[in-house]
Amino acid sequence: MNPQFKLEKLHLSECRITEEQCVILTSALKSNPSHLRELELSWNEVGNAGVKHLCDVLKDSHCKLERLRLSNCSVTEEGYKALASALRSNPSPLIELDLTENDPGQSGVKELNDLLQDPNCQLKTLRFLSAAADEACQYVERVVGKNPFLQKELKLSEHELGDTRVNQIAALLRDKHCRLNTLTLYRCRITEKQCVILTSALKSNPSHLRELNLSWNNLGDSGVKNLCDLLMNPQFKLKKLHLIGCRITEGQCVILTSALKSNPSRLRELNLSGNKLGDSGVKNLSDLLMNPQSKLKKLHLIECRITEEHCVILTSALESNPSHLRELNLSCIELGDSGVKNLSDLLMNPQFKLEKLHLCGCSITEEQCFILTSALKSNPSHLRELNLSCIELGDSGVKNLSDLLMNPQFKLEKLQLVSLYCIYVYFILSQ
Repeated sequence: MNPQFKLEKLHLSECRITEEQCVILTSALKSNPSHLRELELSWNEVGNAGVKHLCDVLKDSHCKLERLRLSNCSVTEEGYKALASALRSNPSPLIELDLTENDPGQSGVKELNDLLQDPNCQLKTLRFLSAAADEACQYVERVVGKNPFLQKELKLSEHELGDTRVNQIAALLRDKHCRLNTLTLYRCRITEKQCVILTSALKSNPSHLRELNLSWNNLGDSGVKNLCDLLMNPQFKLKKLHLIGCRITEGQCVILTSALKSNPSRLRELNLSGNKLGDSGVKNLSDLLMNPQSKLKKLHLIECRITEEHCVILTSALESNPSHLRELNLSCIELGDSGVKNLSDLLMNPQFKLEKLHLCGCSITEEQCFILTSALKSNPSHLRELNLSCIELGDSGVKNLSDLLMNPQFKLEKLQLVSLYCIYVYFILSQ
C-alpha cells in the first residue's frame, strides 16, 4: 500500500492462502495497482470471491498486470464470468492468464472463448487445460482445422493415433473443461490397451458425450469391459453408439448388451454391423428391444451372421415393443421363410412406425418378396426409405411394389433396387 513500494513480481504459489486472505491481498493491490506486472497465486483457495476482488484490480485503468496465474484455485463458472467481464470492460495489458485445474461449469469456457474473439483482447496465452490436453488440442487443430474446445465434435477418423496421441486425447477427455458431445475415432487402429485408456478417461468425465463411434478398431476383452462399465454409469447419457467391424465376439456381445439392458432408456441408435453376435448375443439384444424402457430408434445389424432363428427372435422382440424403432438395417442377413414372415407381421402392425428399412443382399426369394410387399401394402403410411438391392423381386414382387408406389398413402421418398456386383462394397459405403 506504500506508494513508494514498486513490486513488479509477486509469487505466492502453494501458500495456503484462503479466500478471505486473498480478499485482503487484492484490496492492498487495488490501492496501488500501477507497478505489479506478474502475480502467481496458484494452488491456493482463492475462490470466486478472491477472483472478483482481483477483477476490480484488472478493471482499474492504472493496472499494468501482464501475467496472472490462478491454477488450481477453486475457481468456478462464476469466477470465469467475472474474469471475462473484467477483461472485456477494460482491455488491460494482461497477456497471460493461467486457469488450469479449475472447474469452468457449463459456460465458463465459452465466456473465455468469446473473449478471445474480441479484437480488443490483448491475451496472447490462455491456459485452462492440462499440458497433455493442450497438446491434443494443437494436434486436432492441425489435423482437422478445428479446436475441439470451440466445437462440440471431435472426429479423427482414418488417422492412426498411436500411444502418444491416444494418451493426449484421453487427457483431453478427462479435462473438466471438455464438453464434447460427439467423439468419432473410426478406423484409427486403436488397440485393446488404447481403448482401455480412452474409455477410462470417459469414465472420469462421463456426463457430456452423446455420440461415440469406435468402428473398425480392435477393442478386445478389456476394452469392451471398460466400455460396458461406462454404459452402466447413470451419469453417462450416450444416445448413439457405433461399433461396426470391431471384431466383437459372442461373449463380448453378451457383456455389451447386458450393460445396455441395465440402463436401457437413453440409447437411441445402435450399430453393431460386421460383428458376430451369436445365440446369446441375439438373445440379450432381444431382451433389450422388449424392455418397455428401451427407446431405441435406429438399429443396424448388417452382416452380423444372424440366422433365420435369430431373425425370428429379434422381430418377435420388436413386435412386443414396436412403437419406438424408426430405422432397421438387416442387410446381408439370411432371413429365411420364418424371418420374413415375422418381419412382415411386424410391418403390418399399426403401432410399428418404421421409416427406413434396408434389406440389401438378404437372399429373399420372389415368394418372400411378395409377402413383404403385401405387408407394406396393408400399412403403407410410415415408410420413407426402402432398400431391396440385390434381391430378385420376380413378377409378383414387382407387381406388389408397383401397387404400393401408386398408393397415395405410401409416402416413400427413397427406393433402392440396385443390383450390386459386390454386397460388401455396399456394406462399406453405407456406414
